Amino acid sequence: MRHIMVMNAKGGCGKSTLATNIASYFANEGAVVALADYDPQRSSLDWLERRPENRAEIHAVAGFKSGLRRVPRNAEFVVIDAPARSHGTELTNLVKHAETIVVPVLPSTIDMQATTRFIDELKAVGKVSRKQAKIATVANRVRDNTLIFDDLDEYLTKMRVPYIAALREAQNYVRAYTRGLGIFELPEYLAWPDWDEWEPLTAWLRSVRSQP
Repeated sequence: MRHIMVMNAKGGCGKSTLATNIASYFANEGAVVALADYDPQRSSLDWLERRPENRAEIHAVAGFKSGLRRVPRNAEFVVIDAPARSHGTELTNLVKHAETIVVPVLPSTIDMQATTRFIDELKAVGKVSRKQAKIATVANRVRDNTLIFDDLDEYLTKMRVPYIAALREAQNYVRAYTRGLGIFELPEYLAWPDWDEWEPLTAWLRSVRSQP
């Protein structure tokens, strides 16, 4: 069973968007997928409640209340939407449940500063320092040809953590979320630019480089 956690201590960086889309990607690949929501806001579970019955099944896990006790035994992937503002003991306990950690970062000075502190703290967690969990960053909600994206791109490139993908700010994510769908479940004519941007991330998640 593979555990993929999407986390950043900074709120509003798009953790639920990444978590729901990672879950729907693997579900559409034919895998048995569970989506665990540790955030009391329940954004991922709200998305899952909207999901049409004729789409690839994703099992809901209310992680905030029950941990991972309700994950189906045959699940191949457990995607975990971690809460914001996780530090110290809470962060250590969360990381115990992950082999792969994806950190979304927004193009803003505040988010970059917060991420620097968070990545340093994350690297100090025993499971990460022992290389029993792999970390990667994703630039999220970016706009090409803007100075702040250039700053974010340079910042993530220089960070000593794999920088996997840059995902644009697009209405497709709103369209998909409100219908309980993933970006890969939208029509190709509408979503192909987003599919292209996701390819490096899905390739990394499938590879041994993302696993301890």
